[in-house]
Formats: sequence, C-alpha cells, structure tokens
Amino acid sequence: MFSIEPKDVSVGKLHQYLLGAVGPRPIAFASTLDEDGRPNLSPFSFFNVFGSNPPVLIFSPARRGRDNTTKHTFENAKKTDEVVINIVNYDIVQQMSLSSTEYAEGVNEFEKAGLTMLKSELVKPFRVAESPVQFECKIKDVIETGQEGGAGNLVVCHVIKMHIKEEILDENGYIDQHKIDQVARMGGNWYTRANMGMFEVPKPLSTLGIGVDGIPQEIRNSKTLTGNDLGKLGNVEALPENSKIQEFLESHPEDAELVKKGNRENIHKKAQSYLQKDEPENAWKLLLAK
Repeated sequence: MFSIEPKDVSVGKLHQYLLGAVGPRPIAFASTLDEDGRPNLSPFSFFNVFGSNPPVLIFSPARRGRDNTTKHTFENAKKTDEVVINIVNYDIVQQMSLSSTEYAEGVNEFEKAGLTMLKSELVKPFRVAESPVQFECKIKDVIETGQEGGAGNLVVCHVIKMHIKEEILDENGYIDQHKIDQVARMGGNWYTRANMGMFEVPKPLSTLGIGVDGIPQEIRNSKTLTGNDLGKLGNVEALPENSKIQEFLESHPEDAELVKKGNRENIHKKAQSYLQKDEPENAWKLLLAK
C-alpha cells in the first residue's frame, strides 16, 4: 500500500490526494455581500450539514495554497455575519464552475455566471433564483484551522429560512432525490450527477473568461441554449476574430449553409451540439458568423 505522511509532501500534492479520496462532496454556492453591499458568489465543495436542531451548515473557504491569500467570501463572512447557501444541481453546474473564476474584488459573479439575484427575506445577501434549494443563514462562528496556505476556515452557519422549489417535491411534500438532480465534486475535473454517474467539467480559465454578461444579448436570450451552454460560452478569454470565423465556414460547408439560410434556432441547435462535444470555439464561430 502507498502511504503518505502529510509533512513529507507538498500542500498541493496532499490537496489532490485528499480531494481524490474524500468524495463525492456536495457543493455550497455561497452568496455574500461585502461591507459596501456588493454581491459575491462562489462555490465550495468543503461543505456539509452538521445538525438539525439547530440546523447547522458548515463550509470552508480555505486559504489559497499557491500564495496564502484568502477569498472574498471568507472576508465577507467575517465582516457581515450573513450568507445564503444555494444547492447546485445539474442545470447550473457549468455556470457554477464559471463563477469560481478569480474575478477581481467587487465584480458581480451573478452577472458573470448569468445567474439571477433573488432577494432574500431575512438576510441581506441574494439567493440564486435558479438553485433548487436556498438556505438563508446567520454566521455563528468562523474557525481558522491555520495561517498557512491550504488551511481551512470553517464558516459555521445557522439556517434561519429554507426555500425549496415546489417542482422538486414528491407526493408527500419531501425532496425527491431524482427531481433535485444534484451534482457533487470529486477529484481533478470530475463531478458526479445523481443516478447518472461521473462527468467532467474543465476547470475555468486561469485567465478571466468573458462571462455570460459578455455574451451578445441575442445569444443570451436563446430559447435553445441552456444556462450550462451559456456557462461554457462565457468561459472563453476572447471572441474569435473575423478571419478565424471565415476559415471555419470555409472548412465547414454545412455550417456555412446554415448561416446562409439564417434560421437562428437551427444555428443555436448546431452550436449547442459543439458545446456538448466541448468545442466552445467552434460554437462561437458559428454563432457569430454572418
């Protein structure tokens, strides 16, 4: 058996072993406000439920291993004492991944990920309207487990109001585990989907993606493209140049014919097929072609 003592390996390597072994992990989509009232939204898979009386959720916005900096969610949690934890299901997994991009302080990840801010009832941070279950919470404690890169920061949250979409309830009024269609985090780029097995979501760009708010309105309003599709489109650094679009059309005559006919629904369906094959650049070239 291969054995490891934590002191003998780098923090990064140990992190990968831990995440590869401990899973699948539920995902807390944590919504906070900074001291100036600006929204922040970020996902965390160091998360679970730890009691029902009182109802307690704990998540950990750990210190970054690469440079020992802390995350905006952690700073907001210490200063404002309120958070909304939103459950992630398959319908928003790509937008969730996009929101994990390290945008600058003050950038609204709701807008970048194309998610809807829904006013909470008992706390100030916004809920994610697309999330199937949303927990309004008061933060009771923040426990720092260390001061070095990779150390956890346990944010202890007491649930004061819970919102559940009616369409995920069963005939007895409880959450139907098929209808909620949850996803969970594993090691590397891997996730799991309830009853469907493992799937891969490439990590967001190390550089900043344009975000869903950078997508032309006509595409954002598509009746064909889903939130997950928009999340993939938003995770590109820049839109293709006209010369690249023309090269694409010359090498893809069927797509050129689609563009010539001008049926936007059919164009969006073909672009969606490229996204399903993890080819966002081809999707963008088709969507922007004229």
